[in-house]
Amino acid sequence: MTQTLNKTITFKEFVEWKPENKIYELHNGVIVEVAQPIGKHENVVGFLTEKILVEYVRLKLPYFIASKVLVKPLDKESAYLPDVLLLNKQNLKNEPLYEQESTVSQSESIPLVVEVVSTNWSDDYALKFDEYETIGIPEYLIVDYLGLGGRQFIGNPKQPTITVCQLEEDEYKSTLYKDDEVVKLKSFPDLKLTAKEIFQSAYI
Repeated sequence: MTQTLNKTITFKEFVEWKPENKIYELHNGVIVEVAQPIGKHENVVGFLTEKILVEYVRLKLPYFIASKVLVKPLDKESAYLPDVLLLNKQNLKNEPLYEQESTVSQSESIPLVVEVVSTNWSDDYALKFDEYETIGIPEYLIVDYLGLGGRQFIGNPKQPTITVCQLEEDEYKSTLYKDDEVVKLKSFPDLKLTAKEIFQSAYI
């Protein structure tokens, strides 16, 4: 669940104001307070973080997973804090906002981003889908372990679904995974996780 604070500000004002003890995003100039995630949500985040980390270490890729780095579309007063943000260390020197504001805006810095769906599901399926696509993030993973998303996104009947969005000719092509289907990632083609394994991690 999110709570909107009704005041329009710039990104610069946002990073200067943002306190450390709460989670906030900036949506088109509007401050949005993100509620503390529930335990099951964090279980899924932890599971995916571990699996992705092991894989990029095995492949000796110059990546790391950032916990508090913001993602900002260049031409908007917006900033998002993904559940899992995979960064390419080699491009961070080209990010003008990274050193001072812990913020990235270039697709070359972000091989993969993951959002685990909560009650504000429309942000993940619509707002962030559009923004991450505009930035050019190559791969965006939406993990809806409770099947909360609208039927136009996850089908009817609604059920737990993983949506993998992969950039093709500047637009996302989405593939849905459910039950025992193996989730196919371009970022890590050898990572063989089923949708069910990911969903079950919420309850471990």
